[in-house]
Amino acid sequence: MLTITTASISPSFPPSPPPPTATPQTPNLHSSCQPINRRHLLLTSLPLPLSLSSFSVSLSVATARGLLQMPPPRLSNRQSPSPHDFFFFYIFFSGYFLVRAGESEYDSLGIINTNPVAKTSVDSGLSEKGKKQTVRAALELKAMGACERNCWIWPSITQRAYQSAEIIAAVNGVSRSYMVPEYSFLDARGLGAYEGKKLKAISEVYESDSVSSTIKPPPIDDGTPNESAADVFVRVTQLMSILKTQYSEDTVIIVSPDSDNLTILQAGLVGFDLRR
Repeated sequence: MLTITTASISPSFPPSPPPPTATPQTPNLHSSCQPINRRHLLLTSLPLPLSLSSFSVSLSVATARGLLQMPPPRLSNRQSPSPHDFFFFYIFFSGYFLVRAGESEYDSLGIINTNPVAKTSVDSGLSEKGKKQTVRAALELKAMGACERNCWIWPSITQRAYQSAEIIAAVNGVSRSYMVPEYSFLDARGLGAYEGKKLKAISEVYESDSVSSTIKPPPIDDGTPNESAADVFVRVTQLMSILKTQYSEDTVIIVSPDSDNLTILQAGLVGFDLRR
């Protein structure tokens, strides 16, 4: 049984400037972080029970319209009431939910599928189990009041992510005009030569990540990118900067086809080393 824990990350703002003779003290975001291992969260991209988490960041409207800074100056984290298979939930900036899509047909076969060429194919869509997972997730979002005052849904165009978004929209009464497809920033992390291998081979990629966040998986010539954790961090940061500019005062549900996008973004938000 999965144990749900609660973490809180609330670094202090910088103190008043000390007298000239004293040495200014710089607040350290990392020192107040509870020890959460990104490696553990990334490995939950395999079909294992996941926990639902929430994040909130305290920012002024003026700050929200600037470029996203990692980590933000103030962040708190709370766990959602219950776990669901194959999902992550996050809320931060007091209005952004991040959702991992339900199980895909490839997932159900235990096969790695990250080639963007196939992201809109039927085989990249939700499995029957994935559809049920998404309905449960959509109902929990509704219970959390995610779209009580209207919201936008921003899914990757990867088939499983877009299908998950459609289910979330239907359950939460969101019009299609409030669904905005994302074409590249939310692509599943490209795993290069691991494409088509068994899901358990992902552990080899994460072992390399633990050495350096800039190590890429071996390349392949079928069009599958080979992205490092640092590569993913760049694009999810760009995505959040765009959303923060366009929807700074709105609720946005972001639907990702994989866990790496979400856990790497989480690591950036709380200031964790991407190698962890």
